Amino acid sequence: MKFKPLHDRVVIRRLEGEEKTKGGIIIPDTAKEKPQEGEVVAVGPGARDEAGKLIPSDLKAGDRVLFGKWSGTEVKIDGEELLIMKESDVMGVLEGAKASRKAA
Repeated sequence: MKFKPLHDRVVIRRLEGEEKTKGGIIIPDTAKEKPQEGEVVAVGPGARDEAGKLIPSDLKAGDRVLFGKWSGTEVKIDGEELLIMKESDVMGVLEGAKASRKAA
């Protein structure tokens, strides 16, 4: 990918949602909600405080994160659907979780 986010923006790839419920019922594509979990693809350098000092981002590429349902802007880069959002829209990092790529 040849896209670098600016300031405190992050680029996130949504992770694939569950195909079945815990009870084993298969969820059709039309009834699936978009997952609120993703993998960080790229991170901007960070935000600036009132004095102009750079505050680096807490996120890094490869982090598995949770974000709000309506967070970010959906974009298509190199044929891949991605989200661009501010770092503050990310609710947290899932530690110890391995990110799995979404099937295109």
